[in-house]
Amino acid sequence: MTGPRVTVIGGGFAGVECAHQLARRGHAVRLLEMRPARTTDAHETDRLAEMVCSNSFRSDNPGNAVGLLKREMELVGSLVMEEARRAAVPAGDALAVDRELFARAVTARVEADPAIELVREEAPALPDPGDGFVVVATGPLTSEALAGSLLARLGGDRLYFYDAVAPIVEGSSLDLSALYAASRWGKGSGDDYLNVPLTREAYEAFVAALLAGEKVPYHDFEKAVHFEGCLPIEEMAARGPETLRHGPMKPFGLRDPRTGREPYAAVQLRQDDLAKSHWNLVGFQTKLKVGEQRRVFRTLPGFANAEFVRYGMLHRNTFLNGPAHLDRFFRFKGDPRVLFAGQVTGVEGYLESAATGLMVGATLAQLLEGREPLPPPFSTALGALSRHVSESDPEHYGPMNVTFGLIDDSALPPIRDRAKRREEIVRRALAEVAAWRDAALGPAPEASGAA
Repeated sequence: MTGPRVTVIGGGFAGVECAHQLARRGHAVRLLEMRPARTTDAHETDRLAEMVCSNSFRSDNPGNAVGLLKREMELVGSLVMEEARRAAVPAGDALAVDRELFARAVTARVEADPAIELVREEAPALPDPGDGFVVVATGPLTSEALAGSLLARLGGDRLYFYDAVAPIVEGSSLDLSALYAASRWGKGSGDDYLNVPLTREAYEAFVAALLAGEKVPYHDFEKAVHFEGCLPIEEMAARGPETLRHGPMKPFGLRDPRTGREPYAAVQLRQDDLAKSHWNLVGFQTKLKVGEQRRVFRTLPGFANAEFVRYGMLHRNTFLNGPAHLDRFFRFKGDPRVLFAGQVTGVEGYLESAATGLMVGATLAQLLEGREPLPPPFSTALGALSRHVSESDPEHYGPMNVTFGLIDDSALPPIRDRAKRREEIVRRALAEVAAWRDAALGPAPEASGAA
C-alpha cells in the first residue's frame, strides 16, 4: 500500500463512506474532520457520521425508492448500511437507529482501519490535489473559511436552504397513561411508536400556539428558503388549519386500542435509542425559540412535565449548483482531480449523502487502478442521484431525496399497474447494480475493520 493519494475533507456520511470504499480495496486515504477543534451549529459530538437531525433512514421497504437505495448500497458493501443494521431500533417499516451507538461504531471502524489516516483538523481552503485527488464531503455545514475558498474556485454564488431539527424528549418525563403504542397500519411490530392523541379542540389550540410562538429570526440579508422535505412545523401550520392533520399529525392508521377509534390528530414519538429512554417527535422540526418549545410542547397530552434531551433548532445548509459544476462522477468540471460528495452536492438525506460518497469512492478506486470509471446506470437509484446532480436544470436546482421519479424507466415495457411497474424497476435496478459492481470494482471484498 502506497501513501495516501486521496484526501477526503469531512467525516460525515459521505466522507466516511468514500474513505471506506477506497480503504477496503487497498487504497490509502487521508480523512480530515475539523471537529472537535471546530464545531458547527448542529453537531453535538466529535463522532463521525453524527446524525444531527432525525435518527431515521426512512423506509426500509424495497418498494420505496429509499428502500431500493439501501439494497443497492448493501450490494456494493456500504459501511453506513452495515452499522445502521447493527444499531437499528423499532420503527415500523422504517430503518431507524440508536444514533449514539451508530456514530460510535462508525467512528471505531474508521479509526481501526489501517488504510485510513484520520486527522482532526480544519481544511480552511481547498488543498492542491497534486498527482492525487481531493474529495470535498463537508456537508451542508461547510465552515465559512472553506466555503469562501470554494466559492472563489467555483466562480459563482453558492446556494443554500434552511433546515430544522426536531426535539428529543426524555421518556421518563412523560405521562405514558395519556399516550398509546401503535405503528401506522400495524407496520413493523405493530406498536413501535408512542402516539399522543388530540381532540379537535386540542389540535386547534396547539396549532394556534405554534403560530403564535416566537421563532428564531433569519439574518437580515437572507431570505427564508426551506427544503420541502423537512419544513419547520410552524411553516406547515401557516399553510392552513388542516395541513398538520394531513402531515406529521395525521391520525390515519393509528387506531387507539383504548377507544377503538382514530383520534382527530396525533403526534408520533419514535424511539431514539436502544434503551427506550429518548423519543424523537416525528416531523416536528422547528424554529421556535427554546423557551417557546418548552411552553408550546408541554401543552400536549402527557407532556406537562416533559424534559427535553435536545431542543429543535434552525440552521443553514449550503449546497452547490451541481449541474453547473459537476459531472455524473461528481467531478468538478474545472478540475477533475477535485470531487464532491454528500449534501453539499444537492442531494438530501443521510442515505443519499452516503450513497454519493460510495459512488465517489468507487470512481476513485477505478482511477487509482488506471481504469476509466464506469458509472452506475441511470435506471438504478444510485445512478438516478448522479443524474439529478449532473443533469438537472441549473436554473431551478434544489436539494432532492431519491424518488422513483428520478429513476430512468424508459427501457421498461409498458406496465400500467403502478405496483407491478415498481417491482420491475426494483428487480432491474438490483440486477444492474450487481453487474456494475462486478464490472467496475469486482466482487466486494470483506469489509476492513469489521466487528
